[in-house]
Amino acid sequence: MLSLMASRFSELPTALRAQSITTRLAGVPVLLAHPDAGWPPPEDTDSLRESVARVEPAPVVIWMHGRTVNKELDPGRYLRWVRAGLAACALDLPDHGERFVEGRQGSDATLEIVEQMAAEIDGVVAALGEARWRGAFDVSRIAIGGMSAGGMATLIRLCRPHSFRCACVESTAGDFSMMARFAEFYSRGERDADGEMARRLNPAAHLEEWRPIPLLALHSEADKWVPIAAIRSLVEALRRRYSALGADPSIVELKTWARTGAPNEHAGFGRVASEAKDAQVEFLRRWLA
Repeated sequence: MLSLMASRFSELPTALRAQSITTRLAGVPVLLAHPDAGWPPPEDTDSLRESVARVEPAPVVIWMHGRTVNKELDPGRYLRWVRAGLAACALDLPDHGERFVEGRQGSDATLEIVEQMAAEIDGVVAALGEARWRGAFDVSRIAIGGMSAGGMATLIRLCRPHSFRCACVESTAGDFSMMARFAEFYSRGERDADGEMARRLNPAAHLEEWRPIPLLALHSEADKWVPIAAIRSLVEALRRRYSALGADPSIVELKTWARTGAPNEHAGFGRVASEAKDAQVEFLRRWLA
């Protein structure tokens, strides 16, 4: 497993690798990247240099990948953040990446995985503020986000009190009731015929404690795995909630494309990937500055 991790890490772009380390925060495998030139490269990919040079505190983006992949996916995203002055904290979902468990990457395990991930996020946030980082991460300016399953974990976590400044999600579901026709996800391969777990975790049904923070959702209108209605429904509910609380509903943004050319119109954004990443960076810089 360590050799596999080293192999994945070695595939990062040189510019990002120079600003990155892999470690564990609260037991969760993470990839950390920092924009300050003083951020030290690791002596190797399995250990963390004990002495971290003093660097300028940077706002942080906690990011969670989708099902079947790992935190090293899409390093160009992290490199964009670093170049924009943002630190990245990319997490491996449970049973993925460095904590891979055979047979746990299917749709029928998604709800269990995102529930566990949502419960682990607070420990990661606390660990970013530990003394060993010498204040490199500005824990008063943290964004949270994720793609697909990672986006679901994000939205579930935001339904409880938190200190995040903003959030961004991609190709994800915020209203699980719109996913009922996908039996592998909703009833977990018929293990949960009534969809009890989906209803219990459904972000759209649990907005009582959702704090009005900026949210950016990116989605393909033709997504075959997560229908656009599954995020549009949440966006509309949030805008109503923000208005009722006296907050500006326009800070909940939904940006979509009719077609992107991505596999199943779900995995990435195909020919508009650069546009999507630019929109995300602009959003993050606007709300974390």
